[in-house]
Parts: sequence; C-alpha cells; structure tokens
Amino acid sequence: MTQLNNLDPDFVQELGDFPEDDLETEFIHRECRTVRPSVPEEGVELDPHVRDCVQTYTQEWLIVNRKFQGESGSGNFYKITSQKDFHKTLQKQLFESDVDASSLNHQSSSRRLAVQCDESGRTTLASSDFDLRGIQPDSRLENLLQPISPEDTDRQNEETRKENRQAELFALYPITDEEDAVEIRPIPDCPKEHLGYRILIKLQSLKFEIEIEPLFASIALYDLKERKKISENFYCDLNTDQLKGFLRSHVPSIAMSSQAKSAIFSITYPSPDIYIVVKIEKVLQQGEISDCAEPYMVMKESDATKNKDKIEKLKGQAESFCQRLGKYRMPFAWCPINIMSIIASTTIERDSPDFESANGKGAPGDRRTLGPSRRTIERFNTLEDCYNLSGFKSTVLTPSILFKQEGDRLSDEDLFKFLADSKRIASLQRKLKTIPGFLKLEISPAPESISNCLTPELLPVVPFPENRSRPIKEVLEFPSREVYVPHTTYRNLLYVYPQRLNFANRLASARNITIKIQFMSGEDPSCAMPVIFGKSNGPEYVQEVYTAITYHNKSPDFYEEVKIKLPAKLTEKHHLLFTFCHISCQQKQNQGSSVESLIGYSWLPILANERLQIGHYCLPVALDKLPTNYSMHSPEKVPSQSPPIKWVEGHKGVFNIEVQGVSSVHTQDNHLEKFFTLCHALEGRVTFPIRIQDQKIMENNLEHELKLSIIWLNSSRLEPLVLFLHQVLDKLFQLTVQPMVIAGQTASLAQYAFESVVSIVNSLHNSTDLSKDQHGRNCLLAAYVYYVFRLPDSLQDMMTPGSAMTAILPETRYYTVGRSTAASVGSRLMQSRILSSSNPDITVPQATADEEVKNIMSKGLDRCGNRMSSYVQVNTYFQSAGAIPRPVNKKLFHEELALQMVVSTNVVRENVFKYAWFFFELLVKSMAQYICNSEKHDGPRRSRFSDRFKDDITTIVNVVTAEIGTSLSKQQKETEQAEKINISLAFFLYDLLSLMDRGFVFILIKNYCNQLGAKLNSVPTVIPMRLEFLRILCSHEHYLNLNLFFVNSALSAPASPCPSISSQNSSSCSSFQDQKIANMFDLTTEYRQQHFLTGLLFSELATALDQETEGIVRVQRKAINAVQSLLCSHDLDQRYIKPELKTKIAALYLPLVGIILEALPQLCDFTVSDARNKGRPSSQDEESEAINPINQSVAMAIAGNPLSSLLKNTVSAATTLPSKQYNALTAETSRNLLICFLWIMKNADHSLIQKWTVDLSTTQLNKILELLYIGVSCFEYKGKSSSDKVSTQVLQKSRDAKARLEEALLGGAGARGEMMKRCRIPAGNERFQGVNENLRWRKDQMQWRQNNERLDKTKAELDQEALISGNLATEANLIILDMLETITQGIAASDCKDNVLGGVFRVLLHSLSCNQSSIYLKHCFSTLRALIIKFGDLLFEEEAEQCADLCQRVLHHCSSSIDSTRTQACATLYIIMRYSFSNPSNFSRVKMQVTMSLASLVGKSSDFNEVYLRKSLRTILAYGEEDEEMQPTLFPVQVYEMLCNLNSILSDTVKMREFQEDPEMLMDLMYRIAKGYQTSPDLRLTWLQNMAEKHSTRKCYTEAAMCLVHAAALVAEYLSMLEDHSYLPVGSVSFQNISSNILEESAVSDDVLSPDEDGICSGKYFTESGLVGLLEQAAECFSVAGLYETVNEVYKVVIPILEAHRDFRKLTSTHDKLKKSFDSIISKGHKRMFGTYFRVGFYGSKFWDLDEQEFIYKEPTITKLPEISHRLEGFYGQCFGEESVEVIKDSTPVDNTKLDPSKAYIQITFVEPYFDEYEMKDRITYFEKNFNLRRFMYTTPFTLDGRPRGDLKDQYKRKTILTTMHAFPYIKTRINVIQKEEFILTPIEVAIEDMQKKTLELAVATSQEPPDAKLLQMVLQGSVGATVNQGPLEVAQVFLAEIPVDPKLFRHHNKLRLCFKEFIMRCGEAVEKNKRLITVDQKEYQQELKKNYNKLKENLRPMIERKIPELYKPIIKVCSERSDSCRSSLRRYETQSSVPQNS
Repeated sequence: MTQLNNLDPDFVQELGDFPEDDLETEFIHRECRTVRPSVPEEGVELDPHVRDCVQTYTQEWLIVNRKFQGESGSGNFYKITSQKDFHKTLQKQLFESDVDASSLNHQSSSRRLAVQCDESGRTTLASSDFDLRGIQPDSRLENLLQPISPEDTDRQNEETRKENRQAELFALYPITDEEDAVEIRPIPDCPKEHLGYRILIKLQSLKFEIEIEPLFASIALYDLKERKKISENFYCDLNTDQLKGFLRSHVPSIAMSSQAKSAIFSITYPSPDIYIVVKIEKVLQQGEISDCAEPYMVMKESDATKNKDKIEKLKGQAESFCQRLGKYRMPFAWCPINIMSIIASTTIERDSPDFESANGKGAPGDRRTLGPSRRTIERFNTLEDCYNLSGFKSTVLTPSILFKQEGDRLSDEDLFKFLADSKRIASLQRKLKTIPGFLKLEISPAPESISNCLTPELLPVVPFPENRSRPIKEVLEFPSREVYVPHTTYRNLLYVYPQRLNFANRLASARNITIKIQFMSGEDPSCAMPVIFGKSNGPEYVQEVYTAITYHNKSPDFYEEVKIKLPAKLTEKHHLLFTFCHISCQQKQNQGSSVESLIGYSWLPILANERLQIGHYCLPVALDKLPTNYSMHSPEKVPSQSPPIKWVEGHKGVFNIEVQGVSSVHTQDNHLEKFFTLCHALEGRVTFPIRIQDQKIMENNLEHELKLSIIWLNSSRLEPLVLFLHQVLDKLFQLTVQPMVIAGQTASLAQYAFESVVSIVNSLHNSTDLSKDQHGRNCLLAAYVYYVFRLPDSLQDMMTPGSAMTAILPETRYYTVGRSTAASVGSRLMQSRILSSSNPDITVPQATADEEVKNIMSKGLDRCGNRMSSYVQVNTYFQSAGAIPRPVNKKLFHEELALQMVVSTNVVRENVFKYAWFFFELLVKSMAQYICNSEKHDGPRRSRFSDRFKDDITTIVNVVTAEIGTSLSKQQKETEQAEKINISLAFFLYDLLSLMDRGFVFILIKNYCNQLGAKLNSVPTVIPMRLEFLRILCSHEHYLNLNLFFVNSALSAPASPCPSISSQNSSSCSSFQDQKIANMFDLTTEYRQQHFLTGLLFSELATALDQETEGIVRVQRKAINAVQSLLCSHDLDQRYIKPELKTKIAALYLPLVGIILEALPQLCDFTVSDARNKGRPSSQDEESEAINPINQSVAMAIAGNPLSSLLKNTVSAATTLPSKQYNALTAETSRNLLICFLWIMKNADHSLIQKWTVDLSTTQLNKILELLYIGVSCFEYKGKSSSDKVSTQVLQKSRDAKARLEEALLGGAGARGEMMKRCRIPAGNERFQGVNENLRWRKDQMQWRQNNERLDKTKAELDQEALISGNLATEANLIILDMLETITQGIAASDCKDNVLGGVFRVLLHSLSCNQSSIYLKHCFSTLRALIIKFGDLLFEEEAEQCADLCQRVLHHCSSSIDSTRTQACATLYIIMRYSFSNPSNFSRVKMQVTMSLASLVGKSSDFNEVYLRKSLRTILAYGEEDEEMQPTLFPVQVYEMLCNLNSILSDTVKMREFQEDPEMLMDLMYRIAKGYQTSPDLRLTWLQNMAEKHSTRKCYTEAAMCLVHAAALVAEYLSMLEDHSYLPVGSVSFQNISSNILEESAVSDDVLSPDEDGICSGKYFTESGLVGLLEQAAECFSVAGLYETVNEVYKVVIPILEAHRDFRKLTSTHDKLKKSFDSIISKGHKRMFGTYFRVGFYGSKFWDLDEQEFIYKEPTITKLPEISHRLEGFYGQCFGEESVEVIKDSTPVDNTKLDPSKAYIQITFVEPYFDEYEMKDRITYFEKNFNLRRFMYTTPFTLDGRPRGDLKDQYKRKTILTTMHAFPYIKTRINVIQKEEFILTPIEVAIEDMQKKTLELAVATSQEPPDAKLLQMVLQGSVGATVNQGPLEVAQVFLAEIPVDPKLFRHHNKLRLCFKEFIMRCGEAVEKNKRLITVDQKEYQQELKKNYNKLKENLRPMIERKIPELYKPIIKVCSERSDSCRSSLRRYETQSSVPQNS
C-alpha cells in the first residue's frame, strides 16, 4: 500500500483488507406450519424415492452468506436506525410557511367600505395611525455595534455554522425511484406450501320447521365456470345432544377433530361463479325422498301445538330408524350460495396487499423477497378489484330456501345445471321443490394466524393450545387450474368418488343400494386398513364407509367423497374393495338382525406397474365371493378361474368411479416416474429386470434407458415438473458429478444431465404462467438456488473437514467429457478459447493480493478513440498462479459445471447463456460451499481454485460478453435479453470478488469493457449496459477497498486556509502543488489507473453527459443515478461513520465535481419553474416544456453582469456562447447530480477546497456560483402541503378514474356536462366563483376529496416527511453557504473580486427569496452582515440592482412571524443603512430602495404580517437610538424619517387588508395608492406591478397587461427625459394605440421632479432593457387573454429598440410571436370572447361613500347574471349580515326614499357595448367592437300603467346609455359611470326593432358559408313554424291592420310594413335554401314549412300591400323656408327612393 495520508494504521488495516471471516454457509431452520412436520407413519421401510422426498421436505435450508453484504446502502442504514427512530434524532426546523397563519394574524377583522383616498395624493399619517415609539421592540443582537475584525467574524460564523449539523446528508434525501436500481438482487421467497385466498366459514345452525331427527351437513366449493369441484368436503354435525343420542349405538368413539363446525377454505383462482354447496343428509328410512321431506314442507313451527301428536309420532319413527339403520344415509336437501357475490357486496376498502415483493423491488441492501407469485396475481388482477378476498367484511348468511334433493339427479353434472339455473332463482324454484328451513353460516377472511386449527391431514397448526377446544379444519383445495409451486411438505392422500351404478337390467330385487368402500392391504377381511378419514361426530379414521342410498333405485348416482390417507409404502396387495349391498328399510320377520343383503363385489388395485392408479374407471361387478389373489389383477383382466366368476351383465363395466391423488410423493407423470425409478436403480438393491409401465428394463440396457429418461424429462407436463422440481434438479446435479458404474462399465451421464437442466430452465423461463423478478430470473429457480441447492452427496462426503487433501498427484482432467472429444463449440467460442488458453504447469512465486490489484488497475482501461481494444491475454497472469492438485477420480461440482458450460453447443449453449444467471448463481454457491467445506478461508485467494477452472471462467465471461455484443445489434427483443444477460454477468463477477483472486476478476472486468467497447459504437445502447454492469460491481460491500480509496496521489492540501498571492507564487514547487490539486478535480489517466472501478464509472458518466444522440436522456439518468446511489451507500454505511473516513471517501470522488461543472448547461433550471410558480402567467407552450435548461441570461446575471447591461451585451454574449446543443437533464436527474455535488463539498477537506477555489479562473468560479444558485432552488423546502401527496401510483390511478368518469358524464350535452366543464377551469380564480367554483360541482374543494387522496398516509407520516424534508433543505443550503464563505475568503485578496462577489451576493439573495428555515436564515444573515462590512462600498456603488434586491429580501424577513428571523433581519437592515451612510448618494439610494421594497412587499405578498413589520421598524429605530457612534451625525434623524414614511405605507396596507375578499374594492384602493405616487415614479411603477400581479393571480390577464403597459409608458416618459434616441418611444403618447387611457402616465414637469436626482428612477426597469421586459410581459398577457391585435401594437414599440441593438435573436422570436398572434386572429376570429359587462349600483347609507354610485363591472366571458349576483350578495352579506343585503331584481330607476335605511341594496343589470352609427364605420372587426369601450346600454320594458310587460299595443321600452370615466379594458375591472342618457321607444318602434332583429337573423342564417342546416331550420321554425307564426302575424294585426289616425305615426307604420315585406321575402329565401339542404327523410318537414310559409304570406299580404297615400304623394317643390321641414322632406325622399318599385 502507498501513502495513507495521516490515517490511523488501525483504519488502514480495517479498510485495506477484506475481513477473513467474510464468507459462511448457514443452515436455516425450515419453517413448519404444523406442530410436528408431516412425515410417513413410523416403522415402515421407505422406498428410495419416498425417502428422498421426505428428506427434501424436512432438511434445513442451506444459505451462503457474506457477512458484510448489504452493509453499504440506505437499506442497511434504515435497518440499523429505523426511519421511525431516525426522525426522532432530527431537529425540528421552523419555516415561515409552516407556521399557522391564523394564530399569528393580529390584524383587525372589521371591514370598512368607505375608503376614498384623495385622488390627488397619498394619504398622510393620521392620528389613527400607529405611533412607532409606542411599540415594544424585539430583542436586539448583542455586539452588533461593537467593532470586530472581519477575520474574527468569519471564524465565529464558521464555528456557529458547524454546530448541530446532520452527519449523513443522504439520510435526509428521499430514496430515488428503483427503476434503475439494478444492483438490488431480490432475495427469493422461501419455498412454502401453496395457500390461496383463505376464507373462514362457520356453520352456526341448521333448523327446519320441525325438529324430529338428526341431519348431517357437508360443505364444498364448486366453480361453475370451470365445472369443477374445487375443494374437498367439510362435514359438520349441528344436531342437538338429544338427536345425537339417537345414533349412539352406531358411533364407537368421537374424536375431537370430528366436532369442528368451522372450516378454512382456500381459493387460488377467484371467479364470479364460485358457489358454496351445502348438502344435507338424513338417516335412511323407508320411502322416497319426497315422502320423507313432506312433513318438513307441510308442518309449520307456528302450528307446533296443533301438530304436537304428529311430531311426536314422527320423532318416534325417526328414532326407530336411527337405531336400526343409523349407519346408512339418504340424500335430503341442498342449498347453493354464490360466495363471490357475497364477498363483492361486503367488500370494504382496506389497504391492498403489497405485491411489490413480487415485482422484486427493494431498497439497496434490503433482504427483500420475491416469490413465485402465482397466476392469481398475474391473471386475476381485475377480479381483485371486485373481490377483495383478503379484506371483505365478515358477514352472516341466513338462506331460508333449501332445495329438496332429486333422487335421479344427484350427479355433479346435474348439480352444475342447477347452479347455472340458480343465477335465476325463480327458474330454479320452478324446477325444484323447496323445503322451508333456516341455515345460518358466517363468512369472513381467515386471519393469518388462527388458533386450534388442523390441516387436511389432521395435523395441528401452530399455534395450537394445550387446552383442546372445538377445532377449525383446513379444507384441501382442488384448484381449478394448475398451481405451479413445488412441493415442500409430505402429503399422500387419495380421493375416491363413486359416481354411478347400473343394475337396471338385473332382475333381482336389489333397489336400496349402498356401496361399502374399504382400503385393503390384503384379501382377508381383517386387512381393511383404518386409513379412511371419518366424517363429523365420530372417529378420526374408519375402516369402511357407506354411500348414501337412493330409495328404490336400481341405477343410483352417488356424490360421496371418500378421503384416504395412503400408506407411504404401497405394495401390489393394496387395493380398494367395493362391496355392493341392498339395505332392507323395513324389518322382515325371517331376516333377523341383518339389514344388508350382499349383491356383489368389485375392486381396484392401487398400483399398476408400480404406479399409483388415478383417473376414471368403469368396473365390472362380481356376484360371487372373490377368488384368492384377486387383488393381483384388475377386475377387467382377471384370469380364468375355476369355478368361473359370475359377473353382472357378462363382465361389462357397470360401476363408474373416479380416483384422484393429491400426493407430494407420487409424481403422476410417466417421464418423472421413469427418471426417478432408474435413478434409484443405480443405487442398487433392485432386481432386474425393472418393470416401468409396460416396459421391462434389463441391466445392460439401463444406461441407455437412463439417458433417454434424462432427455425426455423436459417432456413432462409443466405442473408435475414444477411440483417435483427440487428433487429433479438434485438428481440431475448428482448425476453430473457422481461416477456411475453400470454393469461394470463407467457411464458418462454428466453431459446429458447438464443438457436436461438447461432444457428445464428454458421451459420454466418460457412459461407465461410462472413469474419472474425484475432481472428476468424465474422465481422458482431463484428460490431453488438460494435455499435448496447443496453440493451433491458424493462431493460432500469427499469434502468433509479433515479429509486427506494433501497428496500431491498429477492432476487428472475430468474424464466424463474430455476437451479433445467435446463437440465443436462454434467459431466464436473457439476463438475465445484460444485467446484465453493457459499453461497450468508453469508456476511462479505469488504476489500479495494488494499488489495484484494495484498492478491490474495500473494498466488502466483504454478509453481513447472508439475504445478499440482486443481481449487481454491472460497467459501471463495464469502463469503466475499456483495450482492445487486434487485426488484422482474426484469431480468438483463447480469445475464440472463450468466445463459443461464451456463445451456446450448449439441450442444448449444458446440457452446456457440466455439464462446464464441460473448457472452463475449455481457456480457461486457451489464455489462458496467448496471453500467453506475445504477450509480454504485462510489460504491465499489465488490458490483456492485450479488454473483450468479459472481458464473456463475466463472463457465463459468472454463468450457471454460476445453474446451481449451480438444481441445488441439485433432487434428490440434481443436487446432486452442482452440487458438481462449483462446484469447476470455483472452479479457473477460481483460474487467472484468475494470468492476468487481480485486481480483475476479485475482482468475479467477489463476484458468486458474493452470487448464491449470494441463490439459496437452505438453509444445509447452500449453505455447503459456498461453502466448497469458497473453499478452492480460498485454495489459490492468492499467496493471502497477494491478502489484503494485510502491511496491519494495528490499532495496534502496547504495548511494555510487563506494563502496570500505572494506565498502562492514564491516557488515553482508551489505551482506544481497547485497543479496537483487542480488535477484532483479532473478525471485524469492517473486517477483511472489508481481507482479502477470508480474511474470506469466516471468515464461512463462523462461520456453519457457529452453525447447528443437520440435516447441519451435515459442513459444520462442511469449514469447519474448510479453515482448518486453509490454516494448514498457510502454516506449511510455505518462502517464509514467517522468524519476523517468520509473525507478520504470524498477525495475519491473529487473528479465528479469537474464532470458536474462541465454538465452545468444541461442541468434543469429550477429557478425558472420557481418564477413560473410564483404567479407569472404562463402560456400553454411554456407549460408543455418538461425540461428547462439553464437560461444563458440567468447565467450571465449570476456571473456578475448587471441586468441593465444584459440587453446590450446579448449580441456579444451570443458569439461567445458554445454552439454545442446539449441534451437537457430532467429535474429529477439534475437533483440527483446536485446532491452528489453537495455531498462532496460537505465531506471534502475544507482547506483543499479553499486552495482549489483560489486557483480557479473567474469563469470557473462563476460556474460554481451558478451551480450553487440552482442548488438553492433545487432543494427549497416546499412546505407541509407538498408532503401531503399520496404515493404517485395510487393518486394517479384515482385521478385517471375520476377523469374517465368525468369524460363519460361530459359525453352528453346539457346542464350537467356544462357544469362539469366549468369545474375543469383551473382553480385559483377566487374572483369568479360563479364560473369556476359552482357550489354543487366543485368537489375538489370538498372534505371527502382531501381525505380520499391521502388514504395511504397518516398525519404522523406526513409530519415526519415534512420534518425530513425541512432538514434536507436546511442542510443543503448550509453546505451552499459554507461554499460561498470558502469562495469569499479565497477571493478576499484577488483582483477579480468584484465580478465574483456579485455572483456570491446573487446566490445569497436568491437563497433569501426561497422558503428557508430559521436556522439557515440566522447563518445567512450573519454572512450577509460580514460581507456588507467587508465589501459594502462595492455593493452600494457597483451593484445597484443587488442593493434593491437585498433591501427587498431583508425587509420581507422583517415581517416574519418567527422572532429569531426578525431579529436577524432587523440587525442586517440596520447594518445596511449604517454602512451606506458614509456616502450620501448610497444612503439616498438605500432609502429609496427600502421604500420601494416595502411598497412592493405590501402590494404583492399576501402573507406578510403588518404587526410584525411595524415591530421590526421599531427595533431598527431602537438600534439607531442605541448607536452611540452615530449620534453626533444626522443619521438617527434620517433613519427616523424613513421609518415614519414606511409606517405610513403600512397604514395604507391595513386598509388593503380589509378588502382582500372584495377584488374590485382592493383594486380601487391599490389604484388610488398608485395614483398618490404620481410624483414618485419608482413607487408608482412598483404599485402598477403590484396591481398586475394581483390581476394575474385572478386570471384577469387583460387588466394585468394594461397595468404593465401603463408601467412601460411611465418608464418611457422618464427615459425620454434622460436619453434622446429616435428608436425610443416619445413618452406615453406612443402607447395611445394600445390604450386610450395611457396619457395618465404623462410625466409632471421637470421643476417638480428630475430623473437625475439620486435614488430617483434608479431601478432596473428604468432602462431600455427594463422597458422591453415590461412590454414583452404585457404582450404575453395580451396573448393569453386573446387580444392578439394589441400584441401587434405592443411589439410596434419594442421592435425599433431591438433593431437598434441588433438583437436579431430576440427579433426572430418577436416576429415568431407576431406570426402566432396573426395566425390566432385568423383561426379564432369570432370564437374569442372578451368579457361580459354589468351595471352595478349601490344604494343605502351602509355603503358609505359608495351610496348611489354606479359602476360598470367587467366579468369573465359567459358570466351569468345569477353568478355575479350570488358573488356580490355573498360578499356584502358577510360584511353587513345576510339579512341586511338585498338585490334589486329589476333595472328600473331606484327611488332612494322608498328604501329601508337599515339595509344595503345592490342593483345589477346586464349591459352591452353601445356605438353610434358613425362609430360602426371604424369598428369593423369583432375585436374592435369589444375594445376601447366607454358606452354601454341596457333596456327596460314598461307600460304606462306601471307594469313591466303588457299587450303589444301598450309595450314601451326604455333604452339607457351609460358612459364610463375610462375605456375598457383598463387597469381595473370596474369603472365609475359618469354620464347617463335615456330615450324611450313607443310600442310601434318596439315592434319595428323586433322585426328588424328577426329579419337579420334570417338573413345571416341564409347567407352563412358553409351553410348550417340546423341553424337555418331553427331560425325558420321560429319565424314560420305553426306554433310561432302567431308572433309575427299578431304584430302585423295589431299595428298594420288599420292606417293610424295620428299622422305622426305614418312613417313608423310604413317602416313596419316595409320590415314585414323584407321579413316575408327572407322567409321565402330561407325556405328555398332549406329545400336544397334537406335529406330525403326531411321532405315532409320541408313540405310543412312551405305550407306554413305560404299561409303566413297570404295572411300578411293585404297588410303589406296597404300603403298610406299621404306618404306617396309626388314632391313638386322642396320647401326651403324652414330647416326642419327641409330635413323632413329629405328624409321622406330618401325613404321613397329606398322603396322598391313594386311596393
């Protein structure tokens, strides 16, 4: 090892070497569900196969552990310190945003509506205003005013900052998305018995109307969809003790296990058609089922007393039958219950089961599990949603209808038909008779742990209490489809189902037939074995069972289920014996006591050809006693007997039976049976020939047959193969290494066994029914390798500790398959074999492990050019390796496996590498066992394994790498496969680092990188591969040791924290040292050689960030996440908790800093999103941008360029910017990169960082500052509200569902759809509640929604998240502050300090603008004060804008509700004023900036607190009074005057606070305040911007734009005074085309105010760039508002300025925006809606000065009258009380004398813009008719008798025209009415107006292009339709029927006549047009229209043709005597000339 820079030798020892005891094999106790494991009966010699199965099911798991695996990483951190405990160690951070505003709001809540400030000027301090001196000041900072040196200040600040810091930064950082966490290799689920969804069913009672006999219930589950019984029977006895007594003579004993009334059923595959079927039997009695059921159907419980005698008689008969026939049963009734519908109806919302483990997700280092997630999870997720089988509500079922069993319909087929009918219960009731009864059962989800439970084999389940009570039985499931879970417990059950007996042709009187079923071990009757499970209320096991009897049926169906516990050892004597009997129900005199009459026998041998017999059989029945040795043959093939056997129907099959086995011993598969049988034949103790099925195998044929059986293994059905997977693989691996001697010859089976394994692995992976983890590993195989696999027995015997391993013998290569005889592997494999061949016979002295590692890494990795490099020649390496020989003829499993992988060919080789993970994990586990068993821990790693084995490993790695490269060049599916193989290889090498020589493994890694780099140049494909590969390797628990992180080639950092310039240049040695330090931050060749893996990772990261190709974004994310994950693991690793160790680790990662700085232009600009979120209106384009790369202007600003010069420097800046376009990183990726940077800065050596920054150029320093600036925004605390997010998937799912629901609702038109659409308008527009927040539909503001979206997080969890998030924000910002201090101290004596210092100030101010904790603010203000004291002059003179920002930020914190923050802010503000006083111009500037800042603060910020701000002013005043040094000067007086001025501004604010809920009144007040600052342009500008901000937040973008235009006009006025440039606007006059109101901004004369005065017009907006910025903002707002024509006018002012500056880039974007605006005008045209206007009048003394005032209100488009009415009534109702506010419903003039003086009245009327005729000539476009509006009109109908409406002849109309003070749109949304005009229309004039309107509608509809048939028909229907033609006709009849008497009405009469004439003409045109547009189906409609039109025309004709003669007299001469008559005659002439000739 090299230099270990000041590290303790103990650390060196600890970190430089691997621990010796790192590897261990561990036996884990197998978890057993039952009290004792399920094993065969004792005392029986087991077959080898059964023995192996039992051993597999009972042996312990063997797990290989690395003791420190998982030590690194966040997973381990949270294991040691749980999240719950961790957050308790955190300090609670206090944020302004989290403090409860309601508890701090000391403002007055009273509202006063009379706020009429003097329009000419601001309000002055009145007596009601607060007196500053009367307020108690806050505590002051000690020693603030005492002189102290800057060095001491810095030292004190640094010491304070270091107190109580969080040690682990990543402990606060949220764990990133695990999509890229490939290093997480999930630990498989431990193999265990398969259990589906478990349901507990409790039978509580069974009652009928009468209770006369014992009844017996059985329950089973049936799946109607699959037509299958899916559970065994559960038997239950619910009889009373009295009824049980009837059967006492037939029950020899009662086992506790038979008394269960509750059962747990299991469902693996939920289906909507699963039924519980309850079958009820009774004791056999004479009569049909109908006869026996009749009393139950006839008698009622209510008639018990009446039928008492009958019931007693029936009970006596029943008792008699029970005593005689008690052991026989007959069917009685049944009941179906659809269990899934019950579950669906009772499902309650609970936490859904966590299936993350099935997807293999987990935190790094966590031992998360993945399991063979059954197809249930994969294929029935949709059913999960409906049927929550694990979380439904417990429910009690009480079915009251039970169906009578039909004797001839008892089979399962009949049952399924009935179940299908049961969906329609009425249909079933028609088919079957019902028995009134009452069955009560309870269904609930079975708890995970349940006491007193028995398995289907009656084994007690843990926990099982000692005090035995009534047990619960688990009922065995028969899944409806295959279940792919290997057997893990011994189970050996047989189920026998007698189905049908056909004795129809038999003449004998056998009619009441039962079958006695026995399991026999021999032919003697005493050989009946007690292995049949008993039913309820009896013994556990019985020797015989009887089927239920159907009375008088010769061909009965049976539904019996006989459950048998099979003996472990079966012989050919075991068989099932069926005895058929007739039961005499009525006792006969000569019969005696016997009730059974023997009919015949049948039997079924259990074994056939050594195999369990299962399936369907149709057996013959023998009538005679069976002959000897009958059981040796099947009944169908019994040899001839003497005398011959008599058979029913001549030996035909008459008895149908089904036998099913549920066994973990019997494979029930031909291929598996043969394989296991032949394998056991090799073990000896078998006699040849062996009989397998119909085949006899001789000894000389054994090898051939065994090979065939191995080859055919994969042909087995998948289910049995999976069930016996563990045994199959164990046997195959044993065959791989075990020497086989068959008939004296050595058998070569290894290759066959290996190929079979490969084939099985391929089958399992290709099955869609088997689950895989995130790496594509089959879960079953992963679990096998992890838990089950162990070295085959022969190898274990050989490797027992202490065995002879020392004999030096010549090494013999494996003899199974020789290299020379192996088949061709293919050209690529051969090439790799040649390249990696080695000579094992040459040995050289061994080097130490560390030297090996260093030598390997010193060669580095060639990363030049295209990384072309050949395979590394490993000859030299292997020549240096020592070899350990091994005994002859002993094969090592890992060597044999590696060899087989190497020599495999064709398809086998393809699959080996396709599923390489399995073989790699097998290799690793076998190698680990080999090391542990052979005690090779202590020996050198190089000698652990033979050279040839290493040679094979090298070959395998090279070939796999080549496979990856080949696959990448193919299609997408192949690429995905390559990714999985790549991950497998990485994990393999990761594991080898702990097992083999590390130098050897590093060569393999280097080969991989070179080989993959040489293979392909497609960067987005290759880099992710190498990244995932490296990420996995770097997750090694000893990664840091592997990288020699303790070796540092750089010199120690200088001791002096702040070296002077002279000392830096004193010698060349120092210069060399500086270069060394600079190199530490770069990725040099030397670094890559010394720190191998880290160098590789950084190289990949740098390459990824430097690329521009398609798809690189994903690659960059992967690269950054890999590095971030690595740093996180170091930070949280408990082994590296000491600070000095973290410093060394940080030194290893210093090159990352250089990479991050290079990537700066690609980072997401978090500052842009901040700005966007703070109220700036954003266009749709901006919102669609997901990623915001760094804005170059922001970068320039941070670098120190004042904003005022930005515009001028744009051109030059554009030329210097790099032309390379980078791929922008996403926000998440950028955040991960920034946290890495902060971690390095936090943990790196402070003096080293300082030395580095001192030597950096200004450009580099500005880069760092830019990075810090972004970091502040990136890690800003978002507040508790942001923590209130639910998990992304759940919330998104809920929102998607809601969206789909809304979409469905919106499909239809109507009010419902309209209301839903309105709900979608963005929230936040409190001003227009009528539009956006309908009370019924705005459900997102209801309480249920909030609760619903936060279901998965408790309040405690949300608080915990907020706590951690707050600590992260604080720590991140403190690291940034540390860095700023380091930079500041380093530049203290350098020349470029002004430029860099500006950047430092900007970062600090930016941090103050973000949401910060009180702790950070304390340190930040301390730093700021130190900087002001050190660099105050520079700040005030050079950085004017920063001075403004500083004042604003500090003043904002002066209003903080947190005392400590206020104290710090007050001290800082006082220091600013004190240090600026030395220069009068600086001080005046500060005063102006503070005043403007306060105005801006109170105008924009709604969260500032006026009480606290006033308190802060008092505190600053106290500082001034206590500052003895400044008392002799004018400073205290000036401070007092300024504070008084600030206090007066606050007084305005108090008034504003009262009107926060009334937007119009609030805007009026702000307008007046702004008007009051007419002589103070800076403050007026500030207030105009405040108004724009308010308008924007309320979505009033037009008004916001007008505010900005007014602000721009104000700026233009003062710029025209300062500069005389032709391209600048000439004051506000230039803006008249934008708004006629703009002249308000005309500047006052120069003698009143001069822009040259200090502090006046000094803000950043009073510049050309400021003017352009304001106008561009205004244009953007106009564009959002849809006023595109105004955008053009705005840019007319902007373009000349841009042209003068040659800013062609901005000109491009400007013209682009103009193009978009003009396009929008063309495309949207009349579709735009600009607003709705209402007249609002206020009446009543309660309104104070508003009384009798009238306003025009501008409301959003399509605002309805009820909406604005509701809003105003609601607001003023809150002010005065709801009962005191009344809305006047009409628009008639209001008489004040008639109003109630105690009430407030509001009159609201809809108004429309009004134009004179001459105006309409200029207002052509739709926009012009809606812009620059000052006159509005509304109409009021009335009659002379006072009613609003009357007959046509009496209907008058009043038109009122209102004129406003300013034109709309304006900077306010309501404007005073200053003039009112009225004129009245007579009834005939009203009629003329109505007809003109109708005619115009017809003309528009007729001439529309393209024609709109629906609109035309609608207008036409309203004109000539039969239902409405009375309208126009009635008007004509009223006014045209007669010529008026009054000559004054002649002209009106004639005008109305002409109107009708044009109306009827237009109607005709419309009818004709409609004729051309209609379709065939509308012809009748057209005819009807034509008919109505003709009728109307005929009715109107006489009235239209009647003229007034007086109007049509010829004009002889024009009278010129009187002007009025002249005008009259002229009008008449015009009228006449306009009349058509045919009138």
